[in-house]
Amino acid sequence: MLKYLSANYILPITSMPIKDGIIAVDEEGVIQGIYDPTSFTPTDKINIEKYEGVIIPGFINAHCHIELSHMKGAVPTGTGLPSFLSKVMTSRAASMKKMDDAMARADKEMYENGIVAVGDHANTDNSSKLKEDSKILYHTFVEVIGIEPDEADFKLKEAKLLTQEFRNGHVSMTPHAPYSCSKVLFKKFKKLVSDTNIISIHNQESEEENKLFRYKMGAFLNFYESIGKSADSIKAQARNSIQSYLPYLPYPNKLILVHNTYTSLKDLDFVERMDRDVVWCLCPKANLYIEGTLPKIQNFVNAGQPLVIGTDSLASNDTLSILEELKVLHKHFEDLDFLQTIQWATINGAVALNIQDEFGSLEIGKKPGVVLLQGMEHMRLTDHVKVKRLI
Repeated sequence: MLKYLSANYILPITSMPIKDGIIAVDEEGVIQGIYDPTSFTPTDKINIEKYEGVIIPGFINAHCHIELSHMKGAVPTGTGLPSFLSKVMTSRAASMKKMDDAMARADKEMYENGIVAVGDHANTDNSSKLKEDSKILYHTFVEVIGIEPDEADFKLKEAKLLTQEFRNGHVSMTPHAPYSCSKVLFKKFKKLVSDTNIISIHNQESEEENKLFRYKMGAFLNFYESIGKSADSIKAQARNSIQSYLPYLPYPNKLILVHNTYTSLKDLDFVERMDRDVVWCLCPKANLYIEGTLPKIQNFVNAGQPLVIGTDSLASNDTLSILEELKVLHKHFEDLDFLQTIQWATINGAVALNIQDEFGSLEIGKKPGVVLLQGMEHMRLTDHVKVKRLI
């Protein structure tokens, strides 16, 4: 039996908005029809559920760390990235019950906020059972961290074993960040993974990262000392981090670069010339939480770069809501077009995670989730907009 849903607008995402449109969804959540009201002639007497608002597909959260959900409120805001990392490392221990309960709440929160799929980073198998049972699809990025060159082989073997704990088939290995991986690790990683392995790496979240690579100076040197790691293998490159490490990442793998808070126009030009399959992930609320600033979004838009949206973890955020991330972007960058940013939050994220055949847009045959945005004003996103999950 089909369910028919209608709203002031249907936003299929991959085609034009439909005023007073109607969609038909079967009992499995698969889209069976999308209709303009002027051409909709049902053969049987049907009941159309009508809503005030805009119907869209479910959101894609392209970056999260659900295993840190128990750390909500544990790290002060505005500390800068190196201090934030130190606090997470020293404060993340907790009982399994506390972690499991927090992850369950986070998963429920994301589901209720209309999120249907998540690109989630993991250092442990703590979230594996939750992901198997969840109504949300998770692609797990198992992080590799190895600052000192002689750690590389062990760290890669450890990460490869951990990937086997995530059994839904949506799993890959990824270097954590340029400041947490040696050049040796990058080179060995490149040889180890297949070209279907999606990479999701934290990029230029702090200006301290650029200082480290450009001059071998700044707060990261103190960070290494505090955790007992040597920085001897790091050499000043006289260029920003992304220009230093990107050539060591495997090709033609899909790359999701996360945060990009201090990515410059020169960096964007460098990436463009590298001819890589790169997607840029924005986590605005986390950027404000940790560094108190946002990326220069218009540079990415003007350069025609593909963008996606993430929430980061509850260690650096007070919500796990893609709608709230979009609100922050529109508040700080008033020239942004909602019809463009909603693509970042849906189809772009689905393409980034290779799940666009099922998610990201309202198209016949897909099972993308159906979400209602209430309180929209002439396709403008305001603080008053709320999300309601319909399917």
